[in-house]
Parts: sequence; structure tokens; C-alpha cells
Amino acid sequence: MKSDFEEKRNNRQQRFEELAEKAKNESQSAYNRSNSYVAGIPMGQPILVGHHSEKRHRRAIDNCHNAMRKSIELDKKAEYYAERAKSAAQNNAIFSDDPNAIEKLADKIERLEKQQELMRSANKLIRKNDVEGLLNLGFSEGVVNKLFQPDFCGRIGFADYRLTNNSANIRRLKQRLEQEQKKAELETTETEINGVKIVENVEDNRTQLFFDGKPSDEIRTELKRNGFRWSPYNGCWQRHLSNGANWTARKIAESYK
Repeated sequence: MKSDFEEKRNNRQQRFEELAEKAKNESQSAYNRSNSYVAGIPMGQPILVGHHSEKRHRRAIDNCHNAMRKSIELDKKAEYYAERAKSAAQNNAIFSDDPNAIEKLADKIERLEKQQELMRSANKLIRKNDVEGLLNLGFSEGVVNKLFQPDFCGRIGFADYRLTNNSANIRRLKQRLEQEQKKAELETTETEINGVKIVENVEDNRTQLFFDGKPSDEIRTELKRNGFRWSPYNGCWQRHLSNGANWTARKIAESYK
């Protein structure tokens, strides 16, 4: 059974695919309209100035150009949403509201640490000119040859910046893992202030506000200004779970009338 996170992720991709298909169909319709406006005018027929057909001819050309311009705009829109759908499908980022975030982070840290150790070991062997040792580490002959080729700065092997960047990513991911592990120990809580239900939703990683009706323009402006967005899916205003979000939610609820 799919988790809510996977369902939302799949829904996001599907939504972009549907928008791309809709824009593509509308683009084709506009293109067909463009051709239909001038279908009755012979190819190369000039506008007969002063003739009773002049206004009709000019109007047909204007409509043709406008429809064609609309078709091009919609085609670009279709390409945009198709790219968004592709990005959504290929997105390998680890999101905090992913129920498997802890496992994925731990796995990624392990892979990066192995990569770090491999690069360090390889550089030691390169300094010793130990080709056989590099082959034993699992590098192909082609990769070994490239490792001995100096880069634009004359460096051979794995450059220092690669190890530094990889090490920084490991530290960052370990910090995230620690945060996610602490978060996993929390439980979803509900508080009500002035009829506004505030939910610290650990499962969805969201601070959520449920109003008993549509809040005023002032409250909605305040919500948006503080990063809250309306979620039709959950029927509430929400933003990512944090101490700051929870504090802001309470202040807004206290001002609600």
C-alpha cells in the first residue's frame, strides 16, 4: 500500500502531465482555428483596398495571427508542464515528509562515506604510482588512466575540492539525520485557540490551522505573509513543521475573531 507521501508525489507528477496534455490540445485547437480563419482566402491573395471584402480580409488575418500566437504560447506552456512532470518523476531529493527519510538519509550517508574512503585510498595509491592497487580497488583500466592524467591545474587523482565537498555533504546529511531522528520521537498534537484548531502534524511534517469558516482577508494575508498556504487536499492552512511555524500559528489563532 502506498504511503500518503508517495501518493502525493505521484499526484504531483500526474497533475503536471495532465496540464501538459491540456495545453498541448489547446495549442492544436488554436492552430486549427488560425488556419480556419484564412481557409477561404486564396493563397497569396492581396487585400483589395476599397473593396467590400477589405474589412473582412483584414479581420481574418488579425484573427489568424492572434490564434497562431496563442497556439505558440500554449505549446510553450505544454513543454513547461511536461518538463515539470519529468522533474517530478526523476526527483531523488530526500524530503522531510517522506516516511522513509531516515532510512534514505542513512543509506546516502553510507554511500558517501564509502566514496570518500575510496577516493582517499585511490589518491594514496596514485602517489605511489601503484596501478595494480587501483585495479584491485575496482577501477577499470580506462578510469585508472584518467586518474593519472593531470587536470587544468596539473592535479592528478581525485582533486582536494571533491573530497572537501563530499565531506561537507556527509556532515550536512548527518545533521539532517539527527534532526529527523529527533522528529521521529515526536507525536502529532492538537491545540484549539479561539475556535482555530492547530495541528502539529508529525506524519505530514506540517503545522496546520483549521478554521471554522473562511478567515478574513486580514487573517489570510497574515497567513500568506508567514509562509502558510491553503491546502485543498487537507482542507487547512499549513507550512512545514517547525518551532517558528508553531509559534506563528498560535499568534494568528489568538488574533482570530
